[in-house]
Amino acid sequence: MPRFFAPTRPLAFGELVVLLALMMSMMAFSIDSILPAIPELTSAFSPDDPTRAQLVISFFVLGTGVGQLFIGPFSDSFGRRRALVLGIGLFMAGAIWGAFSGSLTVLLTARFVQGLGAASSRIVSQSVMRDMFSGREQARIGSLIFSFFVIVPAVAPFVGQIIIAWIGWRGLFGAYLMLGLIVLVWYLARQPETLKPENRRPFRLGGILRAMIEVLTNRVALRYLIVMTLGFGQLMAYLSSAQAVYAETLGVGDKFPLYFAGVALISGSSGYLNSRLVMRLGMRTLANWAFAVQVLVAVPLFIGWQMGWFDHLSPSVALWLFVFWSVTLFYMNGLTFGNVIALAMEPMGHIAGTASAVLGALSSILAVGIAAPIGLAFDGTPRALIGGVALCSALALALVWTDRHRERAARPQH
Repeated sequence: MPRFFAPTRPLAFGELVVLLALMMSMMAFSIDSILPAIPELTSAFSPDDPTRAQLVISFFVLGTGVGQLFIGPFSDSFGRRRALVLGIGLFMAGAIWGAFSGSLTVLLTARFVQGLGAASSRIVSQSVMRDMFSGREQARIGSLIFSFFVIVPAVAPFVGQIIIAWIGWRGLFGAYLMLGLIVLVWYLARQPETLKPENRRPFRLGGILRAMIEVLTNRVALRYLIVMTLGFGQLMAYLSSAQAVYAETLGVGDKFPLYFAGVALISGSSGYLNSRLVMRLGMRTLANWAFAVQVLVAVPLFIGWQMGWFDHLSPSVALWLFVFWSVTLFYMNGLTFGNVIALAMEPMGHIAGTASAVLGALSSILAVGIAAPIGLAFDGTPRALIGGVALCSALALALVWTDRHRERAARPQH
């Protein structure tokens, strides 16, 4: 490897935070920036079935799920730099393939390949944090990275819309190609290998299979894997349907990125709120309340749209009702995702790294089975989306609520 790509000094703290945040943001940017392109993709590839173009989201997420199962063990065996080279190489290959797609089938395949590769940016970023920091320092860098990461869902649709207006939807894949190249060159030129030789593990898929079996046969881990899947599935369903609901149903047109950004920025404080409340209230209590509030908000809205009660509302009132509900959904995610992941990992401490990859991969893959049908059920109103979220939240609430006896048993007895 050229001397330029053989650094010996670790990055300075500030530069490392920015680089790792950029790596963590690749998946979110690749999902949210393509949302404004869905109308053009529909016109180009599926004019007779407008809902099929939404699958560009699901296929990408499906790829990230499968990619985590492979990239995680690969990085533990061959190092973080080689894992990133492999992953970003796949991501850029998928971007080139997508840019020259001549059919929706080819485009969806390219998005799946992109997802496979994008998994590496998340896995390597998290692994480098674990290699270099521990305790409060790890929490500090993680918080800084999350602060940067929250901005991405807000700005990505704006960036996507600008690129589409300038050179069309194929230009998005040129942007993905450039993003992958920037991340790869920056990392290889500036950050040395962080995985010490004595910490490398043999590359054996058997370990992944054993961890998967253990997760699926452990009642606690399986329960919260299902909760994770329900939570991620409803978020994916929202991302798949949001552009159509805002632009077509609610009539905001090209202002869709503005409303999406507003929802994302308002909801960004949910992670901070969770960090302040979780030590006092507990993970299950917060998750219970978050899912319960979502059910209480979503069910009346679904019934209202289903029964036609909102047909006589002014467009502005209907729009702000949907925006309000969107904020509650994003806020629920901030109050549940971290807690549910921690609950799923409680009995998996002896295989924490592999179990984390398995849980992330399975929840991503299975969530596609929830999001795709909800997105394909879009009928010109938000009722399929809101109804799907209400059902998912109700099922998640039931699973967390019926586990409350473990929380009580864990409390100190006086």
